[in-house]
Amino acid sequence: MPLPQPPDPYADLADLVLNVARLIRLRTPAEPDVVPLTATERQVMRIVDLTPGCAPSRIAERAGLQRTNVSTALRGLEAKGMLTRSGHGRTVKVHPTELARTNLEVLRGAWAKLLADLLDDIDPAAITRCNEILAQLERRFADGPAGP
Repeated sequence: MPLPQPPDPYADLADLVLNVARLIRLRTPAEPDVVPLTATERQVMRIVDLTPGCAPSRIAERAGLQRTNVSTALRGLEAKGMLTRSGHGRTVKVHPTELARTNLEVLRGAWAKLLADLLDDIDPAAITRCNEILAQLERRFADGPAGP
């Protein structure tokens, strides 16, 4: 029997966010046109999509990943046609491709349908507020120091 946990809204939020993200990934329908990505590649693409033209070192910093892991993910994403790199050495910049944009568009459509079906009885204003809070949380993580 699990030990009862004292109520903690922050721990509860973290637990729920992690579990809901897992459930969304599990229930996202397999789209034939979607390029499959590893967990690390998804993490890297999220940063590249949000900050086109960023440097690999910035991706590693924002993702909390080792530079070698980011390099491996970048090579894999480039081979899949999801991004391009320009520049040399320390001036390398990473950009999403049209395929990456299309991939994300298809996924977002699937996510929108999935959540709209599950949350059709929730006030849209509450969903908007939830999105605002989670976006603020994401920005604070991105702007803060890496690691625990």
